[in-house]
Amino acid sequence: MLKMPQINCIRDLSNSGYRVSEIAKKLGIDRKTVRKYLKQENFSPMPPVPSQQASKLDPYKAKIREWLAKDQNCWHKQQHTAKRILDRLRFEEGFQGSYSTVQRYVKLVRHVQQARANQELHWDPGTAQVDFGEADFDICGIRHRMKYLTVSFPYSNDGFAQVFGGETAECVCQGLKNIFEYIGGVPKLLVFDNATGVGHRVGDQIHEAELFQRFHAHYRFQVRFCNPYAGYEKGNVERKVGYVRANMFVPVPQVNDLHSYNRNLLEMHKTKATELHYKKGICIAELFKDDQAVLRELPPTEFAVCRYNWLKADGYGKICLDGKHYYSTCPENSHRKVLAGIYADHIDVLREDGSILTAHTRLFGSERTDSSDYSTTLSTLMKAPGAWENSGIRQQVPDVLRNYMDQQDRKDRKDNLRMMRDLTERYGLETAFASMERCIHNGQLNACDATILAERIVGYGLETSPTPGPLLSVYDDAFLKGGEQHDTQDEGGIG
Repeated sequence: MLKMPQINCIRDLSNSGYRVSEIAKKLGIDRKTVRKYLKQENFSPMPPVPSQQASKLDPYKAKIREWLAKDQNCWHKQQHTAKRILDRLRFEEGFQGSYSTVQRYVKLVRHVQQARANQELHWDPGTAQVDFGEADFDICGIRHRMKYLTVSFPYSNDGFAQVFGGETAECVCQGLKNIFEYIGGVPKLLVFDNATGVGHRVGDQIHEAELFQRFHAHYRFQVRFCNPYAGYEKGNVERKVGYVRANMFVPVPQVNDLHSYNRNLLEMHKTKATELHYKKGICIAELFKDDQAVLRELPPTEFAVCRYNWLKADGYGKICLDGKHYYSTCPENSHRKVLAGIYADHIDVLREDGSILTAHTRLFGSERTDSSDYSTTLSTLMKAPGAWENSGIRQQVPDVLRNYMDQQDRKDRKDNLRMMRDLTERYGLETAFASMERCIHNGQLNACDATILAERIVGYGLETSPTPGPLLSVYDDAFLKGGEQHDTQDEGGIG
């Protein structure tokens, strides 16, 4: 293709009387090219069209886009690299092209994905977006990778967070309940990611977890799930997730009581709310008043965030939750179905009458865990007191009480296990241990003494000073002295 100065030269020479052959010879170009530009009538600017050349990668581009689209729901450290895509194409599809060809196309597709994720959407007041993030927390001195539920209001750019062990429906519902009660109302619409624990989209169908269905009906909000691989539909909350981690969880928080920490976390939104909206130039707290003005009222009845499941216990009387976390019930439940109340942070094991047999802190993570409440094994241990030395509860008993029971014969040990069981049922395991340990005198342990001490521990505590009684000297003055005078008078009368 000739440049415009050359084209103008051709036309100027033609206007000056030069023939086609003379122009071609003078400019050193082909006569066909000369005729082409002499016949051309329209020289208006045209949009550039990139040349489309066939590539060995063309048959595989749809597959690459599919893999990269699925990556949008994966941890960034587990997404496809260009090298991994090349390896899969060669192994799975028989691709024979080069790495640079794949790398250029992957870079192009990701640029398009990122550009799409930055679309600006309009959000009405009272609409909220919901998503999870993860961060490290030192819980009672031990570091845990925890999940935090984030709820953001795109209209005002205000947001709230709550920390949990996982992303289950119980965690989502408990976190939403805490936030609803804190802000004093219920958002009109909640926008969820397609992969949260409350539900997901399969084609055009939305499948919600049963607990969330009940929560949804109770609070009467509308729900919308993002389309697959369309994170831009809730971009505000995704940015809020990063903001919360960078501004609230650095340095790593030290947490002793997660319930108290979550209550304080709700108050921490006020710091961000004092800033101006990044686009509207109005204080976030003022804009959030518009969000609050259209919230639905809280329902008059509190929602209990719990689901009940019948779970079959194994040979040790343990039930399994989430495929890897085991919780003790009691040995008598071996190979029987047990009713469990499953909450965001704990598990209640229920008796047939609905009362709580034992409770466990709920455990999360990918590794197997075992949570045991050995107080439920005391009845079984009474029947086989010889198993005391290898029992789990022996490891929990204070040293003095353990040494005392180690030295007992079968009958005395059985009596003391019965005492431990009865005290545990009335006062709790720790109180039973403390009262029995303190009542050991001269190699003897009295059940009456242990019961009285357990009552005192539960009622007043061992460190509480006795309550002062009345001053008896007042009664001494009124009755004892008066009594001596009366006795003297009686003796004189007799004389």
